[in-house]
Amino acid sequence: MTKIKTIIFDLGGVLIDWNPEYVFKKIIPDPEWRAHFLEHICPYSWNVEQDAGRTFEEATNTKVAEFPEWETEIRSYYGRWEEMLGGVIQPTEDVLKKFIDNPLYQVLALTNWSHESFPVALRLYDFLGWFEGIVVSGDEKTRKPFLPIYQILLERYNVEPTSAVFIDDSFPNIEAARSLGIHGIHFQSAAQLVADLKSLGVEI
Repeated sequence: MTKIKTIIFDLGGVLIDWNPEYVFKKIIPDPEWRAHFLEHICPYSWNVEQDAGRTFEEATNTKVAEFPEWETEIRSYYGRWEEMLGGVIQPTEDVLKKFIDNPLYQVLALTNWSHESFPVALRLYDFLGWFEGIVVSGDEKTRKPFLPIYQILLERYNVEPTSAVFIDDSFPNIEAARSLGIHGIHFQSAAQLVADLKSLGVEI
């Protein structure tokens, strides 16, 4: 087995709790209408296009033109975006801490995140300063699971794919990493993460 030298973390869903429900439970109390809005008006598939570089203004105005009867709710999506952040996922942060300043490992992050809102995350979460490098999709104008964003990280930080492991809560993102030779861990819990890292020979 190739020795792991680089550990790559996703952020949202792994280290940072993010959920539009935190806002829209306040704005749309009825669960059926709220589900309709988040599945058909402003779904996750729409949000990730902003992660790939589309501006909040363009995305919002396009949606308002399509669904003018939902204008208030649509504008709240990014107008109240910070309220979607639920805080640090502490058990995973505790795992991350074990690798900081450990000379055995290079520690990086690869995240789907808008270039407009990522500065907010940098202000809120001190642990983002622990990484040796972070590749943000919105800055690169591409996103996971498209291969170019993985290749950007590999080239920018001189990472050998077979000596790296990528941790993400999205299985398609893991599959993409594996297609490039990167080891992948589909994150479900901190305990499962530790077990899977140990199975790869990672010292933790």
